[in-house]
Amino acid sequence: MATTVYFAILVLVAANTVCIRIARQVYEVTDPDDWTSASFDCPRECFCPPSFPTALYCENRGLKEIPSIPSRIWYLYLENNLIKTIPEKPFVNATQLRWINLNKNKITNYGIERGALSQLKKLLFLFLEDNELEEVPAPLPRSLEQLQLARNKVSRIPQGTFSNLENLTLLDLQHNKLLDNAFQRDTFKGLKNLIQLNMAQNALRNMPPRLPANTMQLFLDNNSIEGIPENYFNVIPKVAFLRLNYNKLSDAGLPTSGFDVSSILDLQLSHNRLTKVPRISAHLEHLHLDHNRIRSVNSSLMCPPFRAMAGTHDSFSDGPRLRYLRLDGNEIKPPIPMDLMVCFRLLQYVVI
Repeated sequence: MATTVYFAILVLVAANTVCIRIARQVYEVTDPDDWTSASFDCPRECFCPPSFPTALYCENRGLKEIPSIPSRIWYLYLENNLIKTIPEKPFVNATQLRWINLNKNKITNYGIERGALSQLKKLLFLFLEDNELEEVPAPLPRSLEQLQLARNKVSRIPQGTFSNLENLTLLDLQHNKLLDNAFQRDTFKGLKNLIQLNMAQNALRNMPPRLPANTMQLFLDNNSIEGIPENYFNVIPKVAFLRLNYNKLSDAGLPTSGFDVSSILDLQLSHNRLTKVPRISAHLEHLHLDHNRIRSVNSSLMCPPFRAMAGTHDSFSDGPRLRYLRLDGNEIKPPIPMDLMVCFRLLQYVVI
């Protein structure tokens, strides 16, 4: 029961973090007496809604430069423009900024003036997706909680980039050009509170080294990862969601213990090169093994041992917790072995 609740909480945290922040905007407005002045300091290129005086909407306007941001603004929307640079000057008075959306522009690392972003001491969310960045920008404000860098050209992470980002909970680097040599052993040093790390759709052949200990969600889909080092998960003892779909994992590339990691609740290994069902933990709830090269399911080997909790006598709650299993796209022929169903008594969905 506790695991199921934990699973639900994690899903809610991941899905609703941004939504909660947006919802709070309605209440985090300035004094009504300042609403009249909003129309006077509003940049002519943008829109300042009277009912939402802490927001500045400058998206889809063909802008080539960032306008001067009024001091009252918390939420800045500049997506889908032609902006190439982030100078310091437009943000001189914007000391209250919490949210900046610069997605779908033409920003390069050379265009970001040093200190332009780090001076924003209250910034929580920074969106720089779909730009032309070749490395993770730095320095960034210590207050930052989410950094979104998907669909750039990032191939480098300068040393010390994350050293002061102890409040960062989400780092999205998916769909970039990261190779294994982009990482050093101390690359992620400083990310003490990171929960979600997304490096899907890059060019990695190995698992990234020395991940932050608090990482709960690790997404590495669509790389070329061939193996996982022995004891790799000891460094990230809280990982609950692990996605390795569309890689090159084989049986020989897995550690001896497989994925027998008690923290993992959702494991996705679709579209790899596995011929056997890897060893799993009794705590695992969702397992995706579709589109591999598995020919048969050995129930006696697949069924994990489970240590009953003290004081419990329910055979269902004391057994393995697997609820969802995908095996389609392999070389397995139905029917499902009956002893598999006997082992995993909580199974609700099986696709074969």
